[in-house]
Amino acid sequence: MTTQLQDIQPSIPPARPQPLTVSLRKAEPKRLSLSLLIALVVGSMIGSGIFSLPQNMAASAGAGAILIGWVITGVGMLSLALVYQTLSNRQPALDNGVFAYARTLGGEFLGFNSAWGYWISAWIGNVSYLVILFAALSYFFPLFGEGNNKAAIAGASVVLWSLHWMILRGMRTAARANALTTVAKVVPLLLFIGLVIAAFQRETFMVDFWGTPALGSTFDQVKSTMLVTVWVFIGIEGANVFSARAAERANVGRATVIGFVITLLLLIAVSLLSLGILRQPELAALKNPSMAGVLQAAAGPWGAVLISIGLIISVGGALLAWTLLAAESVFTPAREKVMPVSLGEENTRGAPANALWLTNGCIQLFLLLTLYSSASYLALISLATSMILLPYLFSGLYALKMTWQGETYAGHRAMQIRDMAIALVATLYCVWLLYAAGPKYLLLSALLYAPGSLIYLGTLRARQGQPLSGPETGLLIIIWAAAAYAGWMLWSGTLTL
Repeated sequence: MTTQLQDIQPSIPPARPQPLTVSLRKAEPKRLSLSLLIALVVGSMIGSGIFSLPQNMAASAGAGAILIGWVITGVGMLSLALVYQTLSNRQPALDNGVFAYARTLGGEFLGFNSAWGYWISAWIGNVSYLVILFAALSYFFPLFGEGNNKAAIAGASVVLWSLHWMILRGMRTAARANALTTVAKVVPLLLFIGLVIAAFQRETFMVDFWGTPALGSTFDQVKSTMLVTVWVFIGIEGANVFSARAAERANVGRATVIGFVITLLLLIAVSLLSLGILRQPELAALKNPSMAGVLQAAAGPWGAVLISIGLIISVGGALLAWTLLAAESVFTPAREKVMPVSLGEENTRGAPANALWLTNGCIQLFLLLTLYSSASYLALISLATSMILLPYLFSGLYALKMTWQGETYAGHRAMQIRDMAIALVATLYCVWLLYAAGPKYLLLSALLYAPGSLIYLGTLRARQGQPLSGPETGLLIIIWAAAAYAGWMLWSGTLTL
């Protein structure tokens, strides 16, 4: 649901659900193939973050620390990808994993909160994509400014509702469009990698390999790189969110791993090869999207134009992918009556119409708010991005629980131990990411989780369901206590956005 693009655009996250079997879907017989699922995974992970990666990584680390950071991130995120693959294959009745795994792990209220946090992260991330898209277009059309003036918001609104009507024509149609944009965004990245390899200088790469004293210890440098790399991998769960729409269940896990490997190789190549073109201080000083400065140094002035075009295509594709993910993340819980049932309705083409209207309505409202509150907008982007770490942690914990109890592993002890080890690595990695993000945004995220709990309680009352259990009541109290404390700290000025 993505990294930060600083100078020409606001920071972004992204960027971006459940247990019982859902029978899906009467209106759309053709489901998503392996290639379309891979495109959803790659398309949701590769947005604008990769175009700022050279500067973002070099701003706080040398080549050696960046290498270590990629090794740790690669192992951690690969373990998370394998967790999603294992859960998809061994728990085929659980559709839309971000919601489903949390629900099976700790009950409906935990599942609701996982889906709620994921949804908020997804649609606020889309606001940033629209702003960034028009900030990039301002390279060619200056009237759009930094992407958040009146002209840009008007243009963003047109793009938003055009995508809305495309998705209403059917999820498969939208997924095919996403596949085309994914291919289109990878082409300039491959061209960049090829040109930079040709101009790569080993001597430049080795200068201050472990960083300068101003960057701090190697540990601090590695930690700072991981705070960047986590954002560019948001979307790794994309195929699992669409598991109910897959043509074959096994393709969900395959798409997750294949999409992860493709994205990892692209990210590592862009960040490391750039250090062979410009030295760390030079990269750190580049204006974002910093890939433009690197390619200009390697191949000439036309490089900036190519990267600007690639950024526009990439962000447009990511916007489509995350619009699909955002709508689907509330659609499936609504089908299970964990969210308002109206959000689980489809149109005649099998698209989650009401979920889409709600999601894009929130995006439109927030786009208008960016005209008047740029600072709080930037802060909420970071806050919303951090919210996705909890759904990741719930998935890792559920996999750990399933493998520990031996569920579905009868007679396969060696496989059980292997999968348990992978789940443990993924869980520890998610805990590390929460630590690296810091308590500030975890505390502030309660301000967004608290209103969601009111929606859940209303849904529970409407269906005359069971009251909250003891642990669920405890979770509700913790959320509201944290929200009240965060609100008081904001009011007193001891905590700032």
